[in-house]
Amino acid sequence: MNDPSDRPSWDAYFMDITSLVAKRSTCTRRGVGAILVKNKQILASGYNGAPTRVKHCAETGCLREQLNVPSGERHELCRGIHAEQNAIIQAALHGVSIKEAILYCTNLPCSICAKMIINAGITQIVYLSGYADSMSEEMLKEAGVDLIKFNPASEGDNDEMSVLQ
Repeated sequence: MNDPSDRPSWDAYFMDITSLVAKRSTCTRRGVGAILVKNKQILASGYNGAPTRVKHCAETGCLREQLNVPSGERHELCRGIHAEQNAIIQAALHGVSIKEAILYCTNLPCSICAKMIINAGITQIVYLSGYADSMSEEMLKEAGVDLIKFNPASEGDNDEMSVLQ
């Protein structure tokens, strides 16, 4: 029988699932995962990769690498859809409202995803690591979306996350 003190917090549980979702990524540069959660229930998940029925970058090569595009810039020069976009799209395809949901993702979203997140009514983002797109963080803060950096090292503490304000 498991020791109850070994049981992960809800945030650790959802972040573990998010990290597992990222393993489905077909991006050759960065595997990203995202899940949408409301009332401790997973509503949708997404990972980054090419659209359905389109060849993956693992097959075609990475256009961004070929053009030497730095991370966080020129998002339109990519065959892939971001994990956050895929999670929002999956919810829409299945008629699931994500208004007031929490987005768990392995990386802080880019500015394109930030705009979608804001308009989708997502109220909080819990993420593992940052992303080279300062406009994203500025817009999310301005829109009142709570940004929380998950800190797995402090798991078990009541202070496992820090809210960015």
